[in-house]
Amino acid sequence: MISILRRLTTSLPPLMDPPNSSPRLLALTHQLRLYKPPPLSWDDDDDSEEQRIEETAGKVVSQVGFAESETPIAKDPETFRPKRAAVLICLFEGDGGDLRVVLTKRSSGLSTHSGEVSLPGGKTEEGDKDDGDTATREAKEEIGLDPKLVNVVTVLEPFLSKHLLRVVPVIGILNDKEAFKPAPNPAEVEAVFDAPLEMFIKDENRRAEEREWMGNKFLIHFFDYETNNKKYMIWGLTAGILIRAASIVYKRPPPFVEQNPSHKVHFTPSSY
Repeated sequence: MISILRRLTTSLPPLMDPPNSSPRLLALTHQLRLYKPPPLSWDDDDDSEEQRIEETAGKVVSQVGFAESETPIAKDPETFRPKRAAVLICLFEGDGGDLRVVLTKRSSGLSTHSGEVSLPGGKTEEGDKDDGDTATREAKEEIGLDPKLVNVVTVLEPFLSKHLLRVVPVIGILNDKEAFKPAPNPAEVEAVFDAPLEMFIKDENRRAEEREWMGNKFLIHFFDYETNNKKYMIWGLTAGILIRAASIVYKRPPPFVEQNPSHKVHFTPSSY
């Protein structure tokens, strides 16, 4: 059986040094190519049991979302067969040499999750050959990011959204940031901005709330961020994914509790 992660990891192109890559981005590319997400014990090819999914025109925004291994689904996988989606964690090197991630603010005219911050992404569609295809296709549709500019290097463990949408985070490297000219789709995206990735493993401008979901209590993280005189709140599923991504990229866990003790993530050298 093909695991839910192998579809992308086995289809990654041969490792080649991308053009216009800085030494830091080149090293990060090599590091993440070696990363292996924790294995899951079931296959998701059987979609015989339909599940309710996010009613957001296929986009991935959720107030609640957690790493799949930390949820009850991991204990009884045969009970759940979530639909699939992917989001793009697009990283580039800022002018100050820091790693930054591309984010979007959803249009204020949308009927659901209007004005909230999210990563580019959406539901898998027929014709997508893997999660990288899904994430980069959606990023092009939402913010005009040419997939040719993105070097997809790895995927992370799937997250489950509030309505049981299985969201696969895809990490891609944008080596030539000057070639990316954001062109947000006004029907979906109000603004495109970027934030330092490392902020998600710093205990600054952050708070957490406890919420109950599927009979368990989980922590929801909120990060306040200001750039160009505009204030954003990054929280829920998006914040959870970026905490995990930053932990892997920087090879250290956050100084705060990522999840309640019964669902706490365990970091080992092999996780990196």
